[in-house]
Amino acid sequence: MASNMPDRIRLGGDLDISRVLVGLWQVADIEKDGTDIAPDKGADELQTYANAGFDTFDMADHYGSAELIAGRLLTRYQSGKDRPRICTKWCPPPGPMTADIVRSGVEERLNRLGVDRIDLLQFHWWNFEHPAWLDALHRMKSLRQEGLIGEIGVTNFDAAHLHLALADGIPIISNQIPFSLIDRRASGPLTKACERWGVQLLGYGTVAGGFLSSRWLGQPEPEQITDWSKMKYRRFIEAAGGWDVLQVILKAADRIARKHGASLTNVATRWVLEQACVAAVIIGARLGEANHGDENAKLFTFSLDGEDLADLEAAFAATTPLPGDCGDEYRKPPFMTASGDVSDHIDNMPQRLSAQPVPNRPGALMALTGSTWEELAGYCRAQKVDGRILVSGTTATAGENRAVAPKDAAAQTTFILDKIAASLTALGASLEDVVRTRIYLVDEEDALAVSQIHGGVFGAVKPANTLVVVHSLIGEHKVEIEAEALVRAKHHSSTE
Repeated sequence: MASNMPDRIRLGGDLDISRVLVGLWQVADIEKDGTDIAPDKGADELQTYANAGFDTFDMADHYGSAELIAGRLLTRYQSGKDRPRICTKWCPPPGPMTADIVRSGVEERLNRLGVDRIDLLQFHWWNFEHPAWLDALHRMKSLRQEGLIGEIGVTNFDAAHLHLALADGIPIISNQIPFSLIDRRASGPLTKACERWGVQLLGYGTVAGGFLSSRWLGQPEPEQITDWSKMKYRRFIEAAGGWDVLQVILKAADRIARKHGASLTNVATRWVLEQACVAAVIIGARLGEANHGDENAKLFTFSLDGEDLADLEAAFAATTPLPGDCGDEYRKPPFMTASGDVSDHIDNMPQRLSAQPVPNRPGALMALTGSTWEELAGYCRAQKVDGRILVSGTTATAGENRAVAPKDAAAQTTFILDKIAASLTALGASLEDVVRTRIYLVDEEDALAVSQIHGGVFGAVKPANTLVVVHSLIGEHKVEIEAEALVRAKHHSSTE
């Protein structure tokens, strides 16, 4: 390997990591035939990276035997200070996140790694319409206070939900998201949220599954791709403008690479490393195959100058910015994951609420949250009559009566709109069907922040809206929202 050691950076309080994380997601691909990598053999491969300074490894609960291999590597070290750093993920299916369920998920990571504390545990949630994600993070916070978790991170969170979690008191230090010359979504609202809260980004997909390399420079578009990673990133390329646009970017990156005596992939990854709030990038490793330590070390032998950045910006002008925010490809159409939906990740996406008939009103349906207040006060979250859905005034309430992010109206608005989306889904509609909203605010100064969140969700829908400032709302709620939707023919409720 080259003598150049990777730069290092501090995450959170005392987690010192390499600015290049060795990603182990390909372990699952290697083991897909049912044969696991021998732990000692895999640990030998990781040892080679660690000896060269690439001593920070990224994995997840679904990356095959990656955690077991990393655990075997850790047994070779006596000093906690000098041992490799482990960043793993917990990606539970949507459902109740009780204290026992969360503890079990964390303890499984601890047992597989053979450690008493996880350096960085990153949390992923598949559908924000199910509010239990916030319960899970609060319980992870408690386990961190017990000493089972060193630092808490998240993965594939958009700006609004990252802000919501932080405003609700979760000590998140990092967000792992896709970031590349093709996918620049992270440089928008997400970076602004990170700057506000001091969160750092861990970028993956920096070479777009290998498409951002000299191998594809000047080459015709492949007719068929079966590799799942490339299937996913080809969708990003198509959304950004297609193969011709990719070639514009590749040509610019190649010019810069030749100037610095580096590779095209070096330039693509270096650009991400130099973006605001980016702590590190994650580069995949196929254990037992080629070790790219020398190539990765070159990342720290040059930096991009003004001329380089201008060249890339000119190439970016030919692209179509990817829609939405980071993580949208896992939660809303058009999906850009390998299969075009999330079936390659999760078997089913359970609904938070279910529809049931309204007594004495033939054909009408209602969605209930199960709150004791609904029974006490005699109301439902939403009711559907003749294709018209009316959503009750909704506040950012977790459980029975806890106000989420009590000092932050924007964060409450995000939580409220997720609850409204869940009620619409249960009744066969979506946020795209909303034709009217009504917002009640306690503080007039919150109007802009709340409106921006509302606009981020309804910008393309543009329902009729009324914004009212009121004297107060119950408890610590700063905002309440009502909605009305009309169900179009393309929607069908599973209960009808």
